[in-house]
Amino acid sequence: MKKVILPFLTLFTLLFAAHQKANAQTPYRTAIGLGIDLGDGETLFGPQIKHNFGGNDAVNAQVLFGDNITVLGVDYSYNKRIPGARGLSWYIGVGPQVSFIDYDKGYKKYHWKDGDDTHVDFAIRPALGLEFRIPSAPLAMHFDWKPWWNISHDVNFDPSSFSLGFKFVLK
Repeated sequence: MKKVILPFLTLFTLLFAAHQKANAQTPYRTAIGLGIDLGDGETLFGPQIKHNFGGNDAVNAQVLFGDNITVLGVDYSYNKRIPGARGLSWYIGVGPQVSFIDYDKGYKKYHWKDGDDTHVDFAIRPALGLEFRIPSAPLAMHFDWKPWWNISHDVNFDPSSFSLGFKFVLK
């Protein structure tokens, strides 16, 4: 399934980004790279794309992979440059996440009460972070606090999740 979804998500995001006009608070229009989700549990890795729509609005989409888990997520963020700190901005945002988990293959982060071996889980993930674009290079990186609020199956809130990302700036 991830082989089908990833190309369509990437194509849609790139086509949509190509038609937008930007005057963003972050110092670039579109960037692609590697997202890393870490904290209390399994570390997830995968591709991500961030597009600034102009002003303070941006969207970040990612597909993250771990042992027996795939997570699709899209986040809206409000971005604001930090005066006097060239290339540095802060952001706050939120977005939905969908996790495809296969417990048959050993994924054990959560122990569900209903005993199923596979799940499709839904979560809401707020984010608060910093992003830095290297002024002399087409590179950007971010670090944020990104708690996980699972709203399906065994509802729970995990405040110990963080996100780290490294991006190549396209425009």
